[in-house]
Amino acid sequence: MEKSKVLVVGGTGFIGRRIVAASLAQGHPTFVLMRPDIGLDVDKVQMLLSFKAQGARLVEASLDDHVGLVAAVRQVDVVVSALSGAHLLLQHKLVEAIKEAGNVKRFIPSEFGTDPARMGHALEPGRATFDEKMELRRAIEAASIPHTYISANCFAAYFCPNLAQMGTLLPPKDKVRVYGDGNVKVIFVDEKDVATYTIKSLDDPRALNKTIYLRPPENILTQNELIAKWEKLSGNDLEKIYIPVDEFLTSMKDMDFGAQFVMGHFYHFFYEGCLTNFDIGEDGAEANVLYPDVEYTRMDEYMKMYL
Repeated sequence: MEKSKVLVVGGTGFIGRRIVAASLAQGHPTFVLMRPDIGLDVDKVQMLLSFKAQGARLVEASLDDHVGLVAAVRQVDVVVSALSGAHLLLQHKLVEAIKEAGNVKRFIPSEFGTDPARMGHALEPGRATFDEKMELRRAIEAASIPHTYISANCFAAYFCPNLAQMGTLLPPKDKVRVYGDGNVKVIFVDEKDVATYTIKSLDDPRALNKTIYLRPPENILTQNELIAKWEKLSGNDLEKIYIPVDEFLTSMKDMDFGAQFVMGHFYHFFYEGCLTNFDIGEDGAEANVLYPDVEYTRMDEYMKMYL
C-alpha cells in the first residue's frame, strides 16, 4: 500500500523532530512546515536542513497565512501537529486550513500526554491545558475532520531518569521525594517510541476517530518500582522522603503559577493515578495491542545513559 504523505507542523520541537524522524524511517513522503519568520534561530535552521538532507521536503508557510497554509495542506494526506503547549490554540488555524483544503485523510493534533477527555476535574491552573485541548477536539469533530488522538502519558525524559523529581532532569544523588506511598501506577514512554506509534497509527483504519493510548506493559510502573530500577543500575541506595497528599497539596498554595501548574499534573499522575485508573472503551485502543511488532524501550534501558 502506498504510504501517505505527511506534513509535520512544529517539526523542530521536542516531540516534533522525533515524529519527522519516525515518518522518514517508516517510508512516508515527509513534509515539514518551515515558518518564514524563523529568522536567526540557527539551531532550528540547521535542524530543518538536516531533515531536508534525510529526504524531507520543507514547505514554507505560516499559521498566520491562511492561503499559504491551505496550499501546504493540499500537498499531503495526513497532518501531524507537534506544536508546544504555549501554542496549542494556534491549531485552530490549522483546523480551518484542513477544513478548507478538504483533502486530509487524517489529522493528529498536538496532545501526546494525558487524555484531556478524562481531566475535566483537573486542578487549576494546569486544567487550562486540558480545556484548550478539548476545545480543539470539539472544533476538529465539528468540522468532520478524520482524526486520531495520541495519549502518550509521561515522556520518559521528563519523568524517568529524575525519578519524578520536580526541578531537575537528572537522577538524585542522595535523597528522593516519594509521592504518597509511591505505589500508584504511572506510564512512562520513550519519546522515540511515542513518535513511532504515532506514525504507525496514521494509515491504520483501526485508529480512525479514536484515541490511541500508549501503555507499554513493562513501562507501567509505580514510583517505587522506578526508584528500585535506578538503585539497581547505579548501585546507590537513596533515602526516601515520603510526601503525604495533604502536605503536597498544601505546599502548592505558596508556589508561583508555573510551579502550581506542574504540581497539579504531578498530583494527578502520582497520587490520583489518572493515567491508569480507567479501562479503555470502544472509542480508544492500546498501541501495544495494535502494534505488537514495536520493540519499545524499557525504562531500565532508558536510564542507562544517565549512569
